[in-house]
Amino acid sequence: MNKKDRLAEKEAFSTVLTGFVKGLGGYVSAEDGQWTVKGFIDIFKNIYTISSDTKIVSKILEIHLFPQILQFAQDNGYSIVLAEHQNWYPDLSLVKQSNQAVKFAVDLKTTYRDPDFPGHINGFTLGSHGAYFKDRTSSKNIQFPYANYAGHFCLGIIYTRTAAKDFNEIEVVRVKEMEDVKTGEHPQRYRVTSVDNLRSIASVVRDFQFFVCEKWRLASDRQGSGNTANIGSITCIDDILAGNGVFAKLGEEWFDEYWMNYGVTTRIKKGKATLIRSIEDFLDFKRGDKSKIVPMNTKKKTRKDREPCE
Repeated sequence: MNKKDRLAEKEAFSTVLTGFVKGLGGYVSAEDGQWTVKGFIDIFKNIYTISSDTKIVSKILEIHLFPQILQFAQDNGYSIVLAEHQNWYPDLSLVKQSNQAVKFAVDLKTTYRDPDFPGHINGFTLGSHGAYFKDRTSSKNIQFPYANYAGHFCLGIIYTRTAAKDFNEIEVVRVKEMEDVKTGEHPQRYRVTSVDNLRSIASVVRDFQFFVCEKWRLASDRQGSGNTANIGSITCIDDILAGNGVFAKLGEEWFDEYWMNYGVTTRIKKGKATLIRSIEDFLDFKRGDKSKIVPMNTKKKTRKDREPCE
């Protein structure tokens, strides 16, 4: 597939995926913005509320959304290939049924609004900049070699955690509206909360915001975690929704080359050998145009009446 055809396929895929996520808010949310998932249920109709732990919320959201994603793929002529192992990239590989050379990587990214920094999220990682990222023909920890994908997308979900005063984590709940059918006796050796209906149970998260963006447009020039080779994201919500990451004006090739060289390439700075860990140093090294760097809106304490992401 030549570059022109690859770009056309990517633009078409981006358009339909963006249209698809516009309807997901109504699928996962009640009228008041609360998540429709309240917990999990056993055969005795005990409902066990879930923790607000980000890994748990993320996994349940993936399960909740998967039927919709599967329907999207079928409607648009794609097959879904799931990552064979838990830590492989990407979460989903969408392969065009009419031309299996056309593949798209889709990673599901969930994160919560940071209550201490208005207009920002907690942040997320964008995959490794290690072996498979540097060697685009490698099959290590990746479903298909990186170069085989016509595009790398994030399907993102931003949400708000329920305030502690509204939610007691991990309760056992009995719902009166579900007690019309007998399910047998179950000895209760724990405290059970009784509510009138399912909607009475507080959801652990609410106020979902969905977005689609190419991975390179969301990237910062910093690692997402200190002890693993993960690409970090920008955190300002307005910039995320606009795809206004550090490399937005530089382009995807600069993103690729920077992260291939991150923490590996050395330059002389103030007379000392220094590993490159910032886009400014990399552009100095490459004699690139610094005016194209998009400055990151970093987290700052703000008053309620000030603009976020300033």
